[in-house]
Amino acid sequence: MAKTKFRPLHDRVVVRRIDASEKTKGGIIIPDTAKEKPQEGEVVAVGPGARDEAGKLVPLDVKAGNRVLFGKWSGTDVKIDGEELLIMKESDIMGIIG
Repeated sequence: MAKTKFRPLHDRVVVRRIDASEKTKGGIIIPDTAKEKPQEGEVVAVGPGARDEAGKLVPLDVKAGNRVLFGKWSGTDVKIDGEELLIMKESDIMGIIG
């Protein structure tokens, strides 16, 4: 994302998927067609936050660089500068790893 500056709005987060290993623990190699999309990623950019009922800005808990887990069907796939990324709401993120 060095070429284009992209800043998500409100409580949205941009996530780069982290590929799962291509081998099982038993050493079986999984072909590309049988792989599921990873549910783990690295936060690339975050929006400023959502507004509460009083109009006060509530900042997000996640920050750029955090490793996160998210739901299987979470987010919208987008391509920015040729890189496949996900844009999702912070509420779609289940937790921060580490």
